[in-house]
Amino acid sequence: MISSRDATLFQRVDALEQRLCLSLNRGCHRPAVREVFRVASRLGDGIFWYLLLLLVPILYGEAGLLPAAQMGAMALVGIAVYKVLKERLVRERPYITFEHILAGTPPLDRYSFPSGHTLHAVSFTTIATSHFPELGFVLVPFAAMVAASRVVLGLHYPTDVLAGAALGGALAMVGLAAA
Repeated sequence: MISSRDATLFQRVDALEQRLCLSLNRGCHRPAVREVFRVASRLGDGIFWYLLLLLVPILYGEAGLLPAAQMGAMALVGIAVYKVLKERLVRERPYITFEHILAGTPPLDRYSFPSGHTLHAVSFTTIATSHFPELGFVLVPFAAMVAASRVVLGLHYPTDVLAGAALGGALAMVGLAAA
């Protein structure tokens, strides 16, 4: 369980982030904007990343086997890491904490910190582009869109996304170094 000191810290950070969350979440009040970010978020649930994992060996042959294995291993580690952190830190999502924030899509789980979507987007993108830089022109903007969608849709605070990105980058570096 989270300590009272940690809870107070999250409350202070939440208050600082509230204005930014409210501003970005205004996009959810426009159906077209909400739909674009909802689709990015839904693809970032895993569909896009696991399709990439399967396509890399098909597109690159034997050269794609190691990156696919690295992405798969880091996906499993990433799931374990973010689930443990979410269960331990129990940070409520912005749409729960602040009544004026609209949830643009239902969340996959209860708690907010860190963003698992962003963790996986950064991890997969880092691993894939380190092996195949030409994929960056598609993967980097898509990963950024997934990360932004989490805040726009009212599901995460910016610090959740930043923490997810940092964790995803760290996991990718571990995965790349282990090979």
